[in-house]
Order: sequence, then C-alpha cells, then structure tokens
Amino acid sequence: MSGKRRVSSDTTPLLDPQQRSSPRYDPSSDRSFTPASFSVEMSATVTATAPHRHVFLGVDVGTGSARAGLFDENGKLLGSASSPIQIWKERDYVEQSSTDIWHAICAAVKSACSLANVAEEEVTGIGFAATCSLVAVDADGAPVSVSWSGDPRRNIIVWMDHRAVKQAEKINSSNSPVLQYCGGALSPEMQPPKLLWVKENLQESWSMVFRWMDLSDWLSYRATGDDTRSLCTTVCKWTYLGHAHMQQMSENDSRDMEACGWDDDFWEEIGLGDLVDGHHAKIGRSVAFPGHPLGSGLTPTAAKELGLVAGTPVGTSLIDAHAGGVGIMESVPEAYSDSNDYDKEAICHRMALVCGTSTCHMAVSQSKLFIPGIWGPFWSAMVPEYWLTEGGQSATGALLDHIIENHVASPHLANRAASQNISLFEILNNILRTMVDDQKAPFFAALTEDVHILPDFHGNRSPIADPKAKGIICGLTLDTSDKQLALLYLATIQGIAYGTRHIVEHCNAHGHKIDTLLACGGLSKNPVFIQEHADIIGCRIVLPRESESVLLGAAILGAVAAKKYASLSEAMKALNAAGQVIHPSNDPKVKKYHDAKYQIFRQLYEQQLSHRSTIAKALE
Repeated sequence: MSGKRRVSSDTTPLLDPQQRSSPRYDPSSDRSFTPASFSVEMSATVTATAPHRHVFLGVDVGTGSARAGLFDENGKLLGSASSPIQIWKERDYVEQSSTDIWHAICAAVKSACSLANVAEEEVTGIGFAATCSLVAVDADGAPVSVSWSGDPRRNIIVWMDHRAVKQAEKINSSNSPVLQYCGGALSPEMQPPKLLWVKENLQESWSMVFRWMDLSDWLSYRATGDDTRSLCTTVCKWTYLGHAHMQQMSENDSRDMEACGWDDDFWEEIGLGDLVDGHHAKIGRSVAFPGHPLGSGLTPTAAKELGLVAGTPVGTSLIDAHAGGVGIMESVPEAYSDSNDYDKEAICHRMALVCGTSTCHMAVSQSKLFIPGIWGPFWSAMVPEYWLTEGGQSATGALLDHIIENHVASPHLANRAASQNISLFEILNNILRTMVDDQKAPFFAALTEDVHILPDFHGNRSPIADPKAKGIICGLTLDTSDKQLALLYLATIQGIAYGTRHIVEHCNAHGHKIDTLLACGGLSKNPVFIQEHADIIGCRIVLPRESESVLLGAAILGAVAAKKYASLSEAMKALNAAGQVIHPSNDPKVKKYHDAKYQIFRQLYEQQLSHRSTIAKALE
C-alpha cells in the first residue's frame, strides 16, 4: 500500500524498525483481573464484510471513558464504541484503576467490531492512546495503590491530579538543564512531581512498585508484554531527552532504542535517584518512535480478552492529545497546498487544537524553539524528527461543565435538552441567537460586553505556567435566568479562546509561524466554540473529515506497526482528510471588540498577581 498524496507535506521517512528483545509480561499472571460488566455507548456506520480488507483499530482512553474506533484504508471510520471508566476525585486527588480501564477497553473493542461488522482477522494493526496519567504496578503486573485510601484498585494518578504542586516547586528550584525543555518549569501534571509525592507520602507503595508507566505505555505493555516506552510519553511527561538519539541515527539503525536520554543527575538531585537503578528499569530501559511494532503483537491472553487474533501488530503508543495531532495535522485542503511537491516547512505553519476536558495546542518545527511557559521543544514526540512545541489549558470542557452544572438554571435546561433530544450546548446556543435579536446586539459576540472571564480555574498551564492561578468571573448580577447562564457560557468560551490566542501569539513571538489551526475533540463539534476561536485568534480553523481524530491517530499507529506504511508521516498523509473550514469574521467591529476584551483578559491575571502580593504582605 502506498500513501497517496492528499495534502502538501510529509516528514523524513520513519525507517522500518527492527524488533529487539524486551521484558515480557504474561497477562494471565495478573491477579487484578476479575469479571466486570459495562454500559457501552455505540455508534457506527455498518458496512458489509469484504474479503481481505485491512482495518486499523485505534483505542483511546480519555478521562471519563475508553473508546475504540475501526478505520479502513482510506481513513474512514467504520464504527466506534465507548465504555465508561471509574474515577475517584477528592479535592486535588484524582485517581483511576488500570483494571477497570482494561475491562472497559475490551468491552469497547468487542462492541465496535460487532457494530462495524469487522471480523477479528481483518484487524490488521492496533494503536493505543491515553491521557498522560501515571500507572503503578508490581513485579507481577498487579496494581499498587497510589491513594491515601490504600485501595489497590486506585493505582493511577490521573493527569489532572494536582497533589504534587509543592513537589513541582521543589523540582523547579533545582535549575536542572532538563527544565529548559519544559518551558523552564515542570507542571504538577507531569510525572516527576507525582513520583516524588508518592515517595514522600506512600513509602510502602513506593517500595512495591516494579514499573511506573504512562497510561498509554501500560496499555501497549498489557497488550503485548513488551515494556518498550514511547518517545511521546517519556519526552513530554518524564523529562526524557529524545534528542540524545539524534547522533546515533543512521539509515540502518533500529528505531527501537536503548534509553540514553535520561539525565541521571536530575533524578539524583530531586531525590529520586533510585529510579536510575537497573538501567532505569522502573521508568523505561528502551524507547521507540510512535508506531514501532512491539514484541510479537497481541499476546494470546490479551487477544482473547479483546476478541482479536493473537500476534496482531501493536504500535508504540501516543498520549491522547498527540494522537489527535497525528489524526489531523495533515488534514489540510488542497486549496491551501503550496505545491504538489512535499514541503517540509508546510506542516510547521499549523497548530493542532485537541479540545476535550482540557485543550492541548501542538505545533512542530524543524529547529528547536525554546519558549518560556510552553512545554518543549520535544524531539520526535509526535511527528518523527520534528521538534514539538506543546501549549495547553488544563480545564476547557471541564470548565464549561463546571460553569453550567453549578448554575441554578442548569437542571431546567438539562430537562429541556433531554426532552428535545439535543445537547445542552445546543440549547444554550439557541438561547444566545434569540438574545441577539431581542437585544438588537450589533453581533453575536457583543452579548458578553459586561461579562469577562479568566478561565484559569485549574491553574494556568501555558504560557504563564502558574499552577496557582485562579479563575475570575467579572460581571455577575443577581439574575439566575436561562439567559444569564447562556451569557456565562458564551463568556467562558471566549475566555478559553483568549487563552488560546495568548498561546498562539506567544509561540509566534518566539519563532513559530502559525497561520492555520486544526481542531478536533468534543468541543470542536460545537459551532459557537469554533467560530469564537476563529474570530478571536484571527486564523482559519480546519475541521477533519472524520470527527474521531484521536481514534484515527491511534489507528495510524497500528497501520505503521503492521508495515502498511513506511512511516508515520506517510500514514498521516494517506489517512488524514480535511472537512469544513471556518474562517474568521471579516467585520472590523468584531475584531475591534475582541481586541478590547483580550486586553481585559490579560489585565485580569495582572490584577490577580497584584491582589496576591497585597494579601501576602498583609499576612507577613
């Protein structure tokens, strides 16, 4: 199969990897697995089974559910299914269970195959993507508790968990050279602060853990028994320096690499020197590019649990947001192509927005760009042999849910939405459109002229990188009506979009040349969310043909692992496709309005810093 040209760019080809011997895990020895039942939500376009077709399976574990999607050789979604996963939230502590997640995956995969009428032997390759949560298992692969409760099921510290703020501050005071590749400071959402928290607070668990793994790496390990880690997870969340491999690479080298990018001095300095033992056995002795085939494919036990064929190729994993990037970065209409020939620079003018519970902002460059408050540059963490820059907002979909669910009008509107069989967002969007006419507003966005929101309710990930930042709502009244909730909802969307504008402007000021956004994820399906982003940022936004871009990105890993494509870049070009393009408003009044509100948005944080300083002095 060749990657037929669909868009204007490619990357340096990923060489055919050679397999190496890695530690094996026998899932049948895992004491943690017990039968469970799941409620499965399913959607599919059912197609008749065709002989000899190649179907690629992508699995995505988000914050609230595990999903499976099946794609054909043209990148078309054949069917998908989801299954909910359990989560424990107590203040800054957010935990999950790897056992629960694996069962949810098995349910979702079986349901997706059934709905899409895909036979198990047609699944040609598998890829996993997941949140950048931290998994703890012992030498037998059984879960080890990371919870104050001691509950062994709770062996995952979820990405959004902020228990390790003090540990992050301690690590950031070290001034280690690795910090320059994280925007100058680690976030409490990264793994070293969380690891340090466990060592300082749960000594028994710390001594029991045999492997610490990013969730997506654990999934591929659970499926294959191969402990090879992904450059995506290790570089983006563990301070692994992927570019340490650049000098070793030649056309004949394996892309499955002995770990040489760990900075041992860093781990010693922050008090986690024991993780260096055994050639970094607990955190990763070998790494590989995303899509590298792992072990001998699915183990017989995992294949039986998933309803698939043993030996089916499994690719090295991606973080879920980065899978979204792989699923959309080449989804550019031909009209925007600079030439028929591949231009290495073309992809560098795009930024992927993966909009879900949080939003990740990802752009690539051929040279490394150090940007204060922005994660990276990460070498080959998403697109092989490109440097990745990663911004983000820790609460976007979660913030909209919070604003809506905590308003007195929410239950009434939720009932209306249910009775009309539409989403609550659609109800709110319709209310806003009616308000434009009723209030004779000059344009849609002007409804929020008296309401301004700083969306840092879960801290600021970038570009300010202040985990202590708080959210602000300016312009509240005693009004508790549906219309007042709609205004808060719109102002929150705008606040999120101003945050994205801040990230884009900050990146461009430090060497990027971003002029096109590509959006995917649940929020990208909301037309008000997308149009406000286009108007506020001033960039066109391309939506993918297939809305399930994270699943597609994961499936692309499986296609590469099965060697149906010579490289991840070739697979992206073949399987990505553009859909609708949203352009910014050409009304100069809209631009003037958003420029003014953006100025207020920036001032809200400056005022917060001033207030913080005033109170600190008062408490001296």
